Order: sequence, then structure tokens, then C-alpha cells
Amino acid sequence: MEKLFKGKTVVLTAGPTYEPIDPVRFIGNHSTGKMGYALAECFAQRGAQVQLVAGPTNLQAQHAGITVIPVTTADEMYAAVKQLAPAADIWVFAAAVADYKPKVVADRKIKKAGNELTIELVKNVDIAAALGKEKRADQFAVGFALETDNEASNAREKLQKKNLNMIVLNSLNDPGAGFKHDTNKITIIEKDTATAFELKHKSEVAQDIVNLIWERLYV
Repeated sequence: MEKLFKGKTVVLTAGPTYEPIDPVRFIGNHSTGKMGYALAECFAQRGAQVQLVAGPTNLQAQHAGITVIPVTTADEMYAAVKQLAPAADIWVFAAAVADYKPKVVADRKIKKAGNELTIELVKNVDIAAALGKEKRADQFAVGFALETDNEASNAREKLQKKNLNMIVLNSLNDPGAGFKHDTNKITIIEKDTATAFELKHKSEVAQDIVNLIWERLYV
């Protein structure tokens, strides 16, 4: 495979984040990390050095060009990416980062008592938006949007607000797309264009995304 990205560094996030409630319980989501890991492998196969900041998954990176930085929470993911981002040529935010976290984390297991439990949540940092404020003109940023309603308009709003060059939209309304699947169906949205792809295996989806990034950067 042609090493189109030789000499380039990619920072890529993958998987979920787990936000602790107490030492036993957490707030999480159904992300498996498969899409992010497929992207990491694709970039590495094409010559890039990949810094993969990964939330909790059962996956293992196979390529020697991938360095995995394991994290658990959104705050840990943000700290890792913020440190790596300035030296990277390409940022890809494929992780499903929890939007909220418990305001207070109990240091001991919360015992069952009564019929209700109220947990106050506070907003997590929006990693892509925060780093988008620091992005240089020579850096290329890609976000992901998993939507169920007003999909294209919501994705375009994120594209602008987070200072992204492109955003990969997938819909939970499409069978075989989103969490827990080996396949995905995406639309890549840019400032003035939208490119739709058919349902494919996530390894093929990764190739489509990486190919379009290459075209935008170097063709």
C-alpha cells in the first residue's frame, strides 16, 4: 500500500468514555471503538504515525505505527489530546465522549436506599470544540456526529462551531450503522459539500474517510 501519509502525524480518539459515579458504577455508552481503530489502522498502513487516544475497549491495535494512549474519562482524554495535538498534522475525533459527568464522585460504593437516586450531572469539556480554538491553518480536523434528528443541519452546525474541516455523519436511523455494528453508513460533510457513501464494513468506511482527507490535503 502506498505510504501517502509518510512523515505525517495523526492524533485520533476512539471508543467511549466512562464517567465514574462511585468505585463500582459509571456513566458510559455503547461505543465499541471499532470505527476509530479501523481509522488508526488505515492511517498507519499508509505511512502515518498514529497517536490513538482510546477509551475503554476490548480492541488491540495491530500496526507498529500506532501508539495507544489508554484513558477512561473525558477529562483524561482531553488532557492527552491537548498534549499531543500541537505536534500533529491531522486530528480525528472519532470517540463517543460522554457529554456529562457526575458533579460529585462518591469515594465508596453508594448503598441502595429508597426507590429513587438523584445524581447531579455537569457538562464535560467538548474536546473537539476546545481544540478547534487552537487549530492552526496547517492542521486538518475531522469530527464525527451520531444523530437521530435534523441530522445534516446538526452536523453542519458542529462543523462550524468546532472549527472542523470535515465531519463524518452517521445516523442511528440507518440499519447497520452506529454502535455495536461492524458496518457503518456515513455522509462526509464539508463547508460546501456532502458526500454520501453506502453501508460498508468499517474497515472500508475508514478507507473512504482517509482517501477524502488525502484529496483535501494533498491533491
